[in-house]
Amino acid sequence: MTRTSRRPALPAGLAGGLVVSCQALPGEPLHGPHFMVQLALAAEAGGAVGLRLNGLADIAAVRSAVSLPIIGLWKDGDEGVYITPTLRHALAVADAGADIVALDATGRPRRDGLTLAETIASLHRCGVLVMADVSTFGEGVAAAEAGADLVGTTLSGYTPESPDVPGPDLDLVRALAAALLVPVVAEGRISTPDEASAAIAAGAHTVVVGGAITRPAALTARFSAALAAHTTPEDQP
Repeated sequence: MTRTSRRPALPAGLAGGLVVSCQALPGEPLHGPHFMVQLALAAEAGGAVGLRLNGLADIAAVRSAVSLPIIGLWKDGDEGVYITPTLRHALAVADAGADIVALDATGRPRRDGLTLAETIASLHRCGVLVMADVSTFGEGVAAAEAGADLVGTTLSGYTPESPDVPGPDLDLVRALAAALLVPVVAEGRISTPDEASAAIAAGAHTVVVGGAITRPAALTARFSAALAAHTTPEDQP
């Protein structure tokens, strides 16, 4: 990525559309850049207006194959602030080809000691757009005040401060959309087209869907579990 001090505009095509999160964990059958490229191409063919990707290798590979806007992140670790946890991580994500860098914007301390506002300001000086992943209304307001270009409900349900609900936190989407001037991204536990439509109706600028589209092993397990509930011992071979 060629860095510039000029802050780019948000990709216009995101408004009202579907962003597909193409991610696979180490050990999963689809883990790796080759498979992420194929998932990204499938998402593009299905009408996605953007992609959300984790990891430098996956971002770079998909950037070379797909023209859709990329929301990029770097998961480092598995607890605390691990979604793009430092400015160094964020700049590397941008250099790999992401149009927007997503980072943890909860109230938890960042690893490099920078505040959220300091991190965002540094990224803006390099011409990098920022999506703030939050878990509560207060965090969303604070992220917008810190300069985030988009605020996403990504982490609702994944922090002690946020509600533990089985589906998407549409109440948070609605509240943030009513309060913020920056676009709100609905993300987290959206598993059906109806839920995605409801998020847009609640005021979301765009909707991110991941596992309900891109994790066939998890989808298969849901079907298998449903059928197993109706299987008696006599049915076993």
